[in-house]
Amino acid sequence: MLSPIEPEVLLTAGIDVGSSAIKVAVLREAAADGARILAARCERIRRREPANVAEAILRETLAAAGVALDELAYVATTGEGEIIKRRTGHFYGMTAHARGGLFLDPEARAIIDIGALYARAVLMDERAKVLSHRMSSQCASGSGQFLENISRYLGVALAEIGPLSLQADRPEQCSSICAVLAETDVINMVSRGISIPNILKGIHQSMAGRYLRLLASTGARGVVLVTGGLAADRGLLSALREAATEQGSPVEIRSHENSVLAGALGAALWGAFRVRKLAGKGIALGAGGQR
Repeated sequence: MLSPIEPEVLLTAGIDVGSSAIKVAVLREAAADGARILAARCERIRRREPANVAEAILRETLAAAGVALDELAYVATTGEGEIIKRRTGHFYGMTAHARGGLFLDPEARAIIDIGALYARAVLMDERAKVLSHRMSSQCASGSGQFLENISRYLGVALAEIGPLSLQADRPEQCSSICAVLAETDVINMVSRGISIPNILKGIHQSMAGRYLRLLASTGARGVVLVTGGLAADRGLLSALREAATEQGSPVEIRSHENSVLAGALGAALWGAFRVRKLAGKGIALGAGGQR
Protein backbone atom coordinates (compact mmCIF):
# COMPACT_ATOMS: atom_id res chain seq x y z
CA MET A 1 0.00 0.00 0.00
CA LEU A 2 1.19 3.50 -0.86
CA SER A 3 1.29 5.99 1.98
CA PRO A 4 -1.27 8.83 1.76
CA ILE A 5 1.34 11.28 0.44
CA GLU A 6 3.28 8.86 -1.77
CA PRO A 7 2.54 9.44 -5.49
CA GLU A 8 1.82 6.49 -7.74
CA VAL A 9 3.95 7.99 -10.52
CA LEU A 10 7.22 9.90 -10.12
CA LEU A 11 9.13 11.94 -12.68
CA THR A 12 12.83 12.25 -11.91
CA ALA A 13 15.95 13.50 -13.67
CA GLY A 14 19.50 12.20 -13.36
CA ILE A 15 22.56 14.27 -14.31
CA ASP A 16 25.95 12.58 -14.62
CA VAL A 17 28.76 15.12 -14.92
CA GLY A 18 31.90 13.47 -16.23
CA SER A 19 35.30 14.93 -17.05
CA SER A 20 34.59 15.04 -20.79
CA ALA A 21 30.81 14.61 -21.20
CA ILE A 22 27.53 15.22 -19.42
CA LYS A 23 24.66 12.77 -19.49
CA VAL A 24 21.05 13.58 -18.57
CA ALA A 25 18.10 11.19 -18.29
CA VAL A 26 14.45 11.88 -17.45
CA LEU A 27 12.53 8.89 -16.10
CA ARG A 28 8.96 8.00 -15.30
CA GLU A 29 8.87 5.66 -12.32
CA ALA A 30 5.59 4.01 -11.33
CA ALA A 31 4.98 1.84 -8.30
CA ALA A 32 2.89 -0.51 -10.45
CA ASP A 33 5.11 -1.11 -13.48
CA GLY A 34 8.60 0.18 -12.74
CA ALA A 35 10.65 2.79 -14.58
CA ARG A 36 11.04 3.82 -18.20
CA ILE A 37 13.15 6.40 -19.98
CA LEU A 38 11.21 9.39 -21.31
CA ALA A 39 14.22 11.17 -22.82
CA ALA A 40 17.99 11.15 -22.46
CA ARG A 41 21.00 12.91 -23.90
CA CYS A 42 24.79 12.79 -23.80
CA GLU A 43 26.93 15.75 -24.85
CA ARG A 44 30.65 16.46 -24.70
CA ILE A 45 31.70 19.48 -22.65
CA ARG A 46 34.32 20.78 -25.12
CA ARG A 47 36.00 23.48 -23.00
CA ARG A 48 32.70 24.95 -21.82
CA GLU A 49 31.58 25.56 -18.26
CA PRO A 50 30.18 22.16 -17.12
CA ALA A 51 27.42 23.69 -14.97
CA ASN A 52 26.12 25.73 -17.91
CA VAL A 53 26.27 22.75 -20.25
CA ALA A 54 24.37 20.60 -17.74
CA GLU A 55 21.70 23.28 -17.31
CA ALA A 56 21.19 23.54 -21.07
CA ILE A 57 21.07 19.77 -21.57
CA LEU A 58 18.58 19.39 -18.73
CA ARG A 59 16.26 21.94 -20.32
CA GLU A 60 16.52 20.25 -23.72
CA THR A 61 15.96 16.76 -22.28
CA LEU A 62 12.92 17.93 -20.31
CA ALA A 63 11.50 19.50 -23.46
CA ALA A 64 12.03 16.25 -25.39
CA ALA A 65 10.30 14.34 -22.60
CA GLY A 66 7.41 16.80 -22.47
CA VAL A 67 8.06 17.40 -18.76
CA ALA A 68 8.23 20.73 -16.94
CA LEU A 69 10.91 21.31 -14.32
CA ASP A 70 8.36 21.77 -11.56
CA GLU A 71 6.90 18.35 -12.36
CA LEU A 72 10.09 16.60 -11.30
CA ALA A 73 9.95 14.88 -7.95
CA TYR A 74 13.75 14.75 -7.72
CA VAL A 75 16.80 16.09 -9.59
CA ALA A 76 19.65 13.69 -8.82
CA THR A 77 23.30 14.23 -9.72
CA THR A 78 26.35 11.99 -9.78
CA GLY A 79 29.98 12.20 -10.88
CA GLU A 80 31.04 15.84 -10.55
CA GLY A 81 27.38 16.83 -10.35
CA GLU A 82 27.74 18.60 -7.02
CA ILE A 83 28.43 21.74 -9.10
CA ILE A 84 24.77 21.69 -10.20
CA LYS A 85 22.86 24.15 -8.01
CA ARG A 86 19.47 22.84 -9.11
CA ARG A 87 20.08 19.37 -7.70
CA THR A 88 17.89 17.86 -4.99
CA GLY A 89 20.55 15.36 -3.95
CA HIS A 90 23.82 13.75 -5.03
CA PHE A 91 24.81 10.06 -5.31
CA TYR A 92 28.25 8.46 -5.48
CA GLY A 93 29.29 7.43 -8.99
CA MET A 94 29.74 3.75 -8.21
CA THR A 95 26.30 3.63 -6.57
CA ALA A 96 24.64 5.34 -9.52
CA HIS A 97 26.40 3.19 -12.13
CA ALA A 98 25.53 0.00 -10.25
CA ARG A 99 21.83 0.95 -10.16
CA GLY A 100 21.83 2.12 -13.77
CA GLY A 101 23.66 -1.02 -14.89
CA LEU A 102 21.12 -3.25 -13.16
CA PHE A 103 18.29 -1.29 -14.77
CA LEU A 104 19.79 -1.81 -18.24
CA ASP A 105 20.60 -5.49 -17.65
CA PRO A 106 18.82 -7.15 -14.69
CA GLU A 107 21.22 -10.13 -14.93
CA ALA A 108 24.31 -7.97 -14.35
CA ARG A 109 26.16 -8.54 -11.08
CA ALA A 110 29.06 -6.23 -11.82
CA ILE A 111 29.84 -3.24 -13.98
CA ILE A 112 33.07 -1.92 -15.44
CA ASP A 113 32.72 1.83 -15.88
CA ILE A 114 35.27 3.11 -18.40
CA GLY A 115 35.51 6.89 -18.35
CA ALA A 116 37.79 9.54 -19.77
CA LEU A 117 40.27 9.50 -16.88
CA TYR A 118 39.91 6.12 -15.17
CA ALA A 119 38.06 2.82 -15.06
CA ARG A 120 36.32 1.30 -12.07
CA ALA A 121 34.92 -2.15 -11.44
CA VAL A 122 31.91 -2.49 -9.14
CA LEU A 123 30.54 -5.73 -7.74
CA MET A 124 26.86 -5.58 -6.76
CA ASP A 125 23.93 -7.73 -5.72
CA GLU A 126 20.45 -8.10 -7.25
CA ARG A 127 19.34 -4.87 -5.51
CA ALA A 128 22.30 -2.83 -6.82
CA LYS A 129 23.94 -2.76 -3.40
CA VAL A 130 27.68 -2.24 -3.90
CA LEU A 131 29.63 -5.18 -2.45
CA SER A 132 33.12 -4.32 -3.64
CA HIS A 133 34.85 -1.88 -5.97
CA ARG A 134 38.26 -1.09 -7.42
CA MET A 135 39.50 1.90 -9.41
CA SER A 136 42.40 2.24 -11.82
CA SER A 137 45.02 4.97 -11.55
CA GLN A 138 44.31 8.22 -13.40
CA CYS A 139 47.72 8.02 -15.08
CA ALA A 140 47.05 4.54 -16.48
CA SER A 141 46.94 3.84 -20.20
CA GLY A 142 43.48 2.33 -19.86
CA SER A 143 41.34 5.45 -20.08
CA GLY A 144 39.13 7.07 -22.67
CA GLN A 145 41.35 10.16 -22.79
CA PHE A 146 44.37 8.00 -23.63
CA LEU A 147 42.47 6.35 -26.48
CA GLU A 148 41.32 9.75 -27.71
CA ASN A 149 44.91 11.02 -27.73
CA ILE A 150 46.03 7.98 -29.72
CA SER A 151 43.20 8.39 -32.23
CA ARG A 152 44.17 12.03 -32.75
CA TYR A 153 47.78 11.05 -33.38
CA LEU A 154 46.71 8.36 -35.86
CA GLY A 155 44.24 10.71 -37.58
CA VAL A 156 41.30 8.44 -36.80
CA ALA A 157 37.84 9.59 -35.66
CA LEU A 158 36.70 8.17 -32.32
CA ALA A 159 33.74 6.49 -34.00
CA GLU A 160 36.13 4.61 -36.32
CA ILE A 161 38.32 3.09 -33.59
CA GLY A 162 36.09 0.09 -32.85
CA PRO A 163 35.43 -0.94 -36.48
CA LEU A 164 39.11 -0.53 -37.40
CA SER A 165 40.25 -2.61 -34.43
CA LEU A 166 37.98 -5.44 -35.59
CA GLN A 167 39.85 -5.50 -38.92
CA ALA A 168 43.19 -6.36 -37.29
CA ASP A 169 44.97 -9.53 -38.42
CA ARG A 170 48.22 -9.25 -36.41
CA PRO A 171 47.71 -7.05 -33.32
CA GLU A 172 50.86 -5.36 -32.08
CA GLN A 173 51.54 -5.61 -28.35
CA CYS A 174 51.36 -2.28 -26.55
CA SER A 175 52.71 -1.26 -23.12
CA SER A 176 50.07 -1.35 -20.38
CA ILE A 177 52.22 0.22 -17.70
CA CYS A 178 51.66 3.93 -18.27
CA ALA A 179 50.17 6.27 -20.85
CA VAL A 180 53.48 7.92 -21.71
CA LEU A 181 55.18 4.60 -22.49
CA ALA A 182 52.16 3.38 -24.42
CA GLU A 183 52.08 6.53 -26.57
CA THR A 184 55.79 6.08 -27.25
CA ASP A 185 55.04 2.50 -28.32
CA VAL A 186 52.46 3.78 -30.80
CA ILE A 187 54.88 6.30 -32.30
CA ASN A 188 57.41 3.49 -32.80
CA MET A 189 54.74 1.25 -34.36
CA VAL A 190 53.82 3.92 -36.90
CA SER A 191 57.49 4.40 -37.83
CA ARG A 192 57.77 0.63 -38.36
CA GLY A 193 54.78 0.59 -40.69
CA ILE A 194 52.37 -1.28 -38.41
CA SER A 195 48.82 -0.87 -39.72
CA ILE A 196 46.33 1.26 -37.81
CA PRO A 197 43.93 -1.69 -37.20
CA ASN A 198 46.77 -3.75 -35.69
CA ILE A 199 47.88 -0.82 -33.51
CA LEU A 200 44.35 -0.23 -32.24
CA LYS A 201 43.69 -3.90 -31.58
CA GLY A 202 46.94 -4.15 -29.62
CA ILE A 203 45.88 -1.17 -27.50
CA HIS A 204 42.44 -2.69 -26.96
CA GLN A 205 44.03 -5.96 -25.85
CA SER A 206 46.25 -4.12 -23.37
CA MET A 207 43.23 -2.23 -21.98
CA ALA A 208 41.17 -5.43 -21.81
CA GLY A 209 43.83 -7.14 -19.72
CA ARG A 210 43.84 -4.24 -17.29
CA TYR A 211 40.05 -4.25 -16.97
CA LEU A 212 39.83 -7.99 -16.40
CA ARG A 213 42.40 -7.73 -13.60
CA LEU A 214 40.34 -4.93 -12.09
CA LEU A 215 37.19 -7.08 -12.25
CA ALA A 216 38.98 -10.09 -10.80
CA SER A 217 40.11 -8.01 -7.83
CA THR A 218 36.45 -7.38 -6.92
CA GLY A 219 35.53 -11.07 -7.16
CA ALA A 220 33.23 -10.47 -10.14
CA ARG A 221 31.50 -13.49 -11.69
CA GLY A 222 28.68 -13.88 -14.18
CA VAL A 223 27.30 -11.00 -16.25
CA VAL A 224 29.40 -7.80 -16.31
CA LEU A 225 27.93 -4.75 -18.01
CA VAL A 226 30.33 -2.25 -19.56
CA THR A 227 29.23 1.33 -18.85
CA GLY A 228 30.70 4.75 -19.51
CA GLY A 229 31.96 6.42 -22.65
CA LEU A 230 33.85 3.42 -24.06
CA ALA A 231 30.91 1.02 -23.76
CA ALA A 232 30.10 1.64 -27.42
CA ASP A 233 33.63 0.76 -28.62
CA ARG A 234 33.00 -2.56 -30.40
CA GLY A 235 36.71 -3.25 -30.74
CA LEU A 236 37.26 -2.92 -27.01
CA LEU A 237 34.24 -5.11 -26.23
CA SER A 238 35.54 -7.76 -28.60
CA ALA A 239 39.00 -7.64 -26.98
CA LEU A 240 37.42 -7.96 -23.52
CA ARG A 241 35.41 -11.02 -24.55
CA GLU A 242 38.39 -12.63 -26.23
CA ALA A 243 40.60 -12.03 -23.20
CA ALA A 244 37.94 -13.40 -20.82
CA THR A 245 37.71 -16.58 -22.91
CA GLU A 246 41.49 -17.01 -23.22
CA GLN A 247 42.01 -16.51 -19.48
CA GLY A 248 39.07 -18.68 -18.44
CA SER A 249 37.58 -15.71 -16.59
CA PRO A 250 34.20 -16.45 -14.95
CA VAL A 251 32.59 -13.32 -16.45
CA GLU A 252 30.34 -12.63 -19.43
CA ILE A 253 30.97 -9.19 -20.92
CA ARG A 254 27.89 -7.32 -22.11
CA SER A 255 27.02 -3.82 -23.23
CA HIS A 256 23.77 -1.97 -23.88
CA GLU A 257 22.77 0.76 -26.31
CA ASN A 258 22.22 3.07 -23.31
CA SER A 259 25.34 2.03 -21.38
CA VAL A 260 26.80 5.53 -21.61
CA LEU A 261 23.76 6.77 -19.67
CA ALA A 262 24.10 4.31 -16.79
CA GLY A 263 25.23 6.92 -14.25
CA ALA A 264 22.43 9.36 -15.09
CA LEU A 265 19.84 6.57 -15.12
CA GLY A 266 21.04 5.22 -11.79
CA ALA A 267 20.96 8.67 -10.20
CA ALA A 268 17.39 9.23 -11.40
CA LEU A 269 16.31 5.81 -10.09
CA TRP A 270 17.92 6.38 -6.69
CA GLY A 271 16.20 9.77 -6.63
CA ALA A 272 12.83 8.08 -7.05
CA PHE A 273 13.73 5.56 -4.36
CA ARG A 274 14.64 8.37 -1.96
CA VAL A 275 11.34 10.19 -2.64
CA ARG A 276 9.35 7.08 -1.80
CA LYS A 277 11.50 6.45 1.28
CA LEU A 278 10.83 9.96 2.53
CA ALA A 279 7.14 9.66 1.68
CA GLY A 280 6.99 6.56 3.84
CA LYS A 281 8.18 8.75 6.72
CA GLY A 282 5.60 11.41 5.95
CA ILE A 283 8.11 13.79 4.32
CA ALA A 284 7.13 15.32 0.98
CA LEU A 285 9.32 17.20 -1.49
CA GLY A 286 7.98 20.29 -3.22
CA ALA A 287 7.94 21.29 -6.88
CA GLY A 288 11.18 20.54 -8.70
CA GLY A 289 12.20 18.10 -5.98
CA GLN A 290 12.78 20.76 -3.31
CA ARG A 291 11.96 20.30 0.35
